[in-house]
Amino acid sequence: MKVILQQEVKKLGKKGEIIEVSEGYARNYLLPQKLAIPATAVNVNTAKQQKEAEVRKAQRLQDEAKLHAAQLSKLSVALAVKTGEGGKLFGSVTSKDIADALKAQHGIDIDKRKIELKDAVKSLGSFPVTIKLHPEVAAQIEVTVTAQP
Repeated sequence: MKVILQQEVKKLGKKGEIIEVSEGYARNYLLPQKLAIPATAVNVNTAKQQKEAEVRKAQRLQDEAKLHAAQLSKLSVALAVKTGEGGKLFGSVTSKDIADALKAQHGIDIDKRKIELKDAVKSLGSFPVTIKLHPEVAAQIEVTVTAQP
């Protein structure tokens, strides 16, 4: 019996896949648990339309992320932090500090978890910082750390 999976089932397939299973397995487990629906012509067409809509939505999100990345890569952020002797920072500059500075200086709200710091920023100077906007799209901004007067 052919069925269309409504959600991922281990060792069987992912959501939206059309698979062949035994009639008893489909009738006694997959259909009552609402894990699958019968693969009728109407259901197959509906599943194809949903899959196409998901592809279009994913492409639109990726295009928006690319546009946002182009805008972000033109920006730089300046942070003034407390320093001790020899230009050493008290603590370090975190992704939260960078996100707050982006919000304050440019009005751009970025989640701190999307900001990737290769190493902890513990000294004065300019540092490149990567912001992951989408699994396939990243932007690079320049963060300048200066001593607080």
